[in-house]
Amino acid sequence: MKTRFIAIFRLLKIAPHVVAGLFVIYRRFPQWTSERRSQYVEYWAHHLIRHLAIQLVVKGEPPQKGPVLLVANHISWLDILVMHAARHCRFVSKADVKNWPVIGALANASGTLFIERTSKRDALRMVDEMSRALKNGDILAVFPEGTTGNGIDLLPFHSNLLQSAVLADAPVQPVAMKFVESHSGEVSQGPSFVGDETLIASLWRTLKSSGIVAVVNYGEKHFTSERDRRIITDIVRNDIERLRKIHHL
Repeated sequence: MKTRFIAIFRLLKIAPHVVAGLFVIYRRFPQWTSERRSQYVEYWAHHLIRHLAIQLVVKGEPPQKGPVLLVANHISWLDILVMHAARHCRFVSKADVKNWPVIGALANASGTLFIERTSKRDALRMVDEMSRALKNGDILAVFPEGTTGNGIDLLPFHSNLLQSAVLADAPVQPVAMKFVESHSGEVSQGPSFVGDETLIASLWRTLKSSGIVAVVNYGEKHFTSERDRRIITDIVRNDIERLRKIHHL
């Protein structure tokens, strides 16, 4: 019963924060520069994480400017919020997210690039679009696992989208994500979002949880000039595996 009241209290704090964010998106964003929009997204995500009572720990060196392609493991719907809170970037996401209520508007506002994951032609289009964005100095982010994992084991990495960094001659930077219990440092299942689990169920469990720490660990950049994307993918995956095993608490 106590955890239910805690979840409702947190939800009541989140609701006005989301409404305020939507107001800014529709009324202020059209007049703002891209830099100011990025700053607001980072600020908004940071405070939403706080309303969820999640502690954010950032390790390593987040990129100060682009071009750079961030490559991260994928655990939860929270990953994007946590990475935005650590350092705003433009994500590549599946196309149907664009039409989700509220989340779609927030994703659009943060500069998300949308891809039809089942279409090979659209993957080629996305590589080209990402390459242009990197050449323009953007910070992009991808989850090469293609889906969420259990937070313990890494899934195989797909290398297709990393071709964009090769074409743009832009560096690739590994980002290791994990959610842990503050009292033990063990993997937390609170924010997990695996298999057939619904977003609502995962959100409710997260709202009821306590002592969750989100750790974002930025590794060293790898330069891609004249290198095969599969080799780069293997190197980055090994980096993420190593960074995930570091005890940060």
